[in-house]
Amino acid sequence: MVLLKIKFPFEKRVRLAQGLWLLSWLATIGASFTFTLGCFLKTELARRSEVMDNTEIHAVPNTLMMVGLVCMGINFFTGRICLDALEPGRFPRWKSFMKPFFGFSIFIAFLMLVSVVMSYAMKGNLERSLKVGLKNGIRFYKDTDTPGRCFQKQTIDRMQMEFRCCGNTDFKDWFEVQWISNRYLDFGSKEVKDRIKSNVDGRYLVDGVPFSCCNPSSPRPCIQYQLTNNSVHYNYDYQTEELNIYIRGCREALVYYYMGLMNSIGAGVLSIFLVQTSVLVSLRYLQTSMDAVDGQENQEMETEGYLLEKGVKETIKEYMDPVLKVLMINQVDAAATGEKKAEEGEKPGTSAGGAEKQK
Repeated sequence: MVLLKIKFPFEKRVRLAQGLWLLSWLATIGASFTFTLGCFLKTELARRSEVMDNTEIHAVPNTLMMVGLVCMGINFFTGRICLDALEPGRFPRWKSFMKPFFGFSIFIAFLMLVSVVMSYAMKGNLERSLKVGLKNGIRFYKDTDTPGRCFQKQTIDRMQMEFRCCGNTDFKDWFEVQWISNRYLDFGSKEVKDRIKSNVDGRYLVDGVPFSCCNPSSPRPCIQYQLTNNSVHYNYDYQTEELNIYIRGCREALVYYYMGLMNSIGAGVLSIFLVQTSVLVSLRYLQTSMDAVDGQENQEMETEGYLLEKGVKETIKEYMDPVLKVLMINQVDAAATGEKKAEEGEKPGTSAGGAEKQK
């Protein structure tokens, strides 16, 4: 059953080839834009790698970069095919190339669609990665003398100021860790000794936050220490006062930023996917309409173009059979190699047994 058959007079075939040539260049620009978006997202994720626990989220930019590069190659060949379609004598050389080319192109277009879905579906993974990464980042904030963590303080401070956030979930996360290094504590001070003794783990915990949590928009000078002690500060109520530090946690701020970025990228790549799909559909019509001209004396005859010569299931089976056949051959070869090695391993033992019997 032929699917979506259309008649193509000679003039219509020429216009299709010319229009597809222009569309292929538009798709090439879109593919390069996809690659650029992938590089940009990869760079943005790498900037915050110290506060992320894993790199699974990098699957999105990696897929975008790979798909963008491959699509540029696909659209280049599409442009060449369109130029040869304007000269029917040169088009037949592409005949054996078209079937694998279509199969590969459809697979890449599918990957592009998958990258769009991933850009919307990675929120949970991103939140989990940031939850653990930020927790470790805050815990290692004070380790400015430890190799591998020297710039952790700078990273956290810059992040809190840039995203106007404080802590992991909120500013109270800083109350649960010792974020002041021991080298800056006066262990001869009674206050320091009392605080360390009052903690089971012997840590110096304070109800305060780093300077980077201070909100410069607040009219009141920043209160970053003894935040929960109302008696220390004049005209201050911890429960009702609007604190002059950032209230929002950095995990929420980063998830909002990255998901906004990926959702925008996903919408852009989806539009490019539609252009790429239009290229493949138009190329299929051009190919099938030009195949009917092959071997005919009248090169300007009216022909028919279609998307699928058979049904969808039959077409998928036709493309999958060669792949499955290759996989089966590889499995058989691997099994035969294993049996051969096993037989070679048994031969020395058999020879030795035979020699003992002869003795």
